[in-house]
Amino acid sequence: MRIVVHGQQAFGKAVLERLLARNENIVAVCAAPQRQGVSSATVQADPLVECARQNGLAVHQPVSWKTDESLALMQSFDADLCMMAYVLLLVPQAVLNAPRLGSFQYHPSLLPMHRGPSAINWPIAMGAAKTGLSIFWPDDGLDQGPILLQKECEIGTDETLGDVYFKKLFPMGVDAMIESLDLVKRGQAPKIAQDLSTGSYESWFGRSDAKINWAKPAAQIYNMIRAGNPQPGAWTTHGRQELKVFDSCLAEADGHKRIPGEILSVDEHGFVVAAGEGAIKVKRVRADGGKIGAAEYAATSGLAVGDILDRRKDHTHCALPTKNTDE
Repeated sequence: MRIVVHGQQAFGKAVLERLLARNENIVAVCAAPQRQGVSSATVQADPLVECARQNGLAVHQPVSWKTDESLALMQSFDADLCMMAYVLLLVPQAVLNAPRLGSFQYHPSLLPMHRGPSAINWPIAMGAAKTGLSIFWPDDGLDQGPILLQKECEIGTDETLGDVYFKKLFPMGVDAMIESLDLVKRGQAPKIAQDLSTGSYESWFGRSDAKINWAKPAAQIYNMIRAGNPQPGAWTTHGRQELKVFDSCLAEADGHKRIPGEILSVDEHGFVVAAGEGAIKVKRVRADGGKIGAAEYAATSGLAVGDILDRRKDHTHCALPTKNTDE
């Protein structure tokens, strides 16, 4: 079977490596385009692109798939199947249908729930107890094509975005992509229509969604912090300093009637912040440098009991870092 791998980053690389280990016939690799106007020397190489080139595979990175040239490119591969492993660009139906058996795609939610680009963040932010992944046959709608295969997993009460993706949805997804390929080979791959009326669509889980409102109940704040850890990072302000909050947990508030955002205690493990109901123990943060322990931040910044985070009259907005990879 002649296979095109279309994807990017670590997930795309992991799928490609599994296919190569099985001696599958990979006729081309398509990856996300290089950012325009940015020197390749200043951008970390895409792991999928590196892996493909190291294995002597042709790599193609169209800026858009909505052109006649891109359609001709996909047709030129004379492929039986395209496996889409983490694709963010919209791919029109004509390109999806160019391989003889079509194209299937990985999506990290139980479609039709959580269609859209932040499908892992939102279930965590909403306090869901489970999520999963879907392998589906994409069409011109956004994450709306028929389902080929689905897998479920639990969301632990203290699990973060990083935990759910890297420990569960990533490895499960690679396995599911290979399982789906085998179903296609056997002629047993279903196409089960989605009932969109039972699902949801959410856009990016971005900066505004990750802003902490200390007046909300602690459980809601905690879910949102977990959903943004490690990206984009929940944030508040301390004086005029933007403060990102990563590792945290629910804390006892001892029946306090304090101001939301007030620092209730500081110890060697971090600091406790009052919420509208309950409180949050903050353990790891980032201010103007790398991630550090919250206790260290309190010691170096002067944060103390009685301080109030996110005093609106005091704070100014800072630019959001594009990555949260620095430790």
